[in-house]
Amino acid sequence: MQSELETHLWKAADILRGHVDAGKFKDYIFALLFYRRLCDVWDEEFEVLLAETGDREEAADPEEHRFHVPPQHNWTAVRKNATQIGQHLNNAFAAIEDANLRLRGVFGDVDFANQERFPDARLERLLAHFEKHRLRNSDVPPDMLGDAYMYLIEQFAEGAGKKGGEFYTPRQVVKLIVECLDPQPGMSIYDPTCGSGGMLLEAVEHLKTKGQDPRSLSLYGQEKELDTWAIAQINLFLHDINDAFIAKGDTILDPKRYDPRAGEFLPGVGAYDRVLANPPFSLKEWGHEVWSNGDPFGRDIYGVPPGQYGDLAFVQHMIASLREDGLLGVVVPHGVLFRGGAEGRIREAMLKADIIDAVIGLAPNLFYGAGIPAAILIIRKTKPAERKGKVLVVNGDATFTPGKAQNHLTDANVRTMSDAFQGFADVEKLARVVPVDEIAANGSNLNISLYVKTGADAETVDVAAEVAKLQDLIAKRDEAEAVMFGHLKRLGYAE
Repeated sequence: MQSELETHLWKAADILRGHVDAGKFKDYIFALLFYRRLCDVWDEEFEVLLAETGDREEAADPEEHRFHVPPQHNWTAVRKNATQIGQHLNNAFAAIEDANLRLRGVFGDVDFANQERFPDARLERLLAHFEKHRLRNSDVPPDMLGDAYMYLIEQFAEGAGKKGGEFYTPRQVVKLIVECLDPQPGMSIYDPTCGSGGMLLEAVEHLKTKGQDPRSLSLYGQEKELDTWAIAQINLFLHDINDAFIAKGDTILDPKRYDPRAGEFLPGVGAYDRVLANPPFSLKEWGHEVWSNGDPFGRDIYGVPPGQYGDLAFVQHMIASLREDGLLGVVVPHGVLFRGGAEGRIREAMLKADIIDAVIGLAPNLFYGAGIPAAILIIRKTKPAERKGKVLVVNGDATFTPGKAQNHLTDANVRTMSDAFQGFADVEKLARVVPVDEIAANGSNLNISLYVKTGADAETVDVAAEVAKLQDLIAKRDEAEAVMFGHLKRLGYAE
């Protein structure tokens, strides 16, 4: 049933292919999927209430439902229209947002009213396709639909290439971070660049797998791209999560925290038990001109990152958002581990403060549109006694499963690296506990291969040796060619 549902939803994109920019497929497909789900669940709730009360008015009372779908904008009502279908859809989306404060903005700027892009005949086909499967809770439980939605997000990310990485982090990378952070019931979880919400959902899944109550978690996030914010809201809603709070806006220039007493987001930095994120790699326009005069929110305690690399601005925001006994996991490009200048000074300050707990190197080509390898930084403000003055370095460049277009991590790969993190011990060709003093002696360089060599490193050395041989041969060929041309010139065969 799961794969059948996923195939069915993915085929909806075929109806739009060639008529709509591929990068916008997801916005339209997700909007219709969400609309269909809302209407089917509302109908389901209505029928249950009607059977209980026998009163149609009471069964339709918005107070009796998790959300409200105005009757004139229900799927069934919209389907009665044979013309201007797109405008009727737009009206329904606006009416649902107006009727539900927590759904405000979830349909983004999706516009079905453009008759050239969405003639009535095409929309008729699209809506008929969505009617092939009823999406009530009794037909498709939240976890099943949520997983199908995550499948679609991954498919769209794969098709979008580099842009796909802006809203989706491969699930196994997320799982590795969550396994290392090991969130517990009752904790607050925060993702400052939450994309489509995958990291927050993986924290929920982590508790479910352990038989613990995921509803005890408090989930928070922020997302700058409005379309992606909408995807995250829908994602959480489809997974039956009602109490996640995702702010809109630029985390570095306009950080927001949720105030439960005010019931709204306010400017500022919160404090959370677990902080995890995959921020944009090496962002150039991140807000250097503001931080160079001192960050207004006081997050620059380890220094100001360079103008062309915003990575350590995001890391410092996350550190500022962490409780004293909390744990933080963040994906960074390898350059963050060894680049000099301002980044080198920030790294040195962080090592002196002894907050870097572990560095986990990942294999190359795991992320959409980014073949370069990345790493996971694990940070604690307060280390347990046995971890003080030390950094665990895990080299995962050989821990992956090759794929045709992209490498990926299996559950076994994830377990290998998360076990190494939890074990905090030397493991040959995988992990080493490195004294901070040794790293300081290396100029605060955290380049992973300095501390842990794997079989993959040996291959790299061999390749380097072969390249050196090739360059030597090219030089000898050029030298011989020059001698030959000299002889030809003397003989009058060359100018």
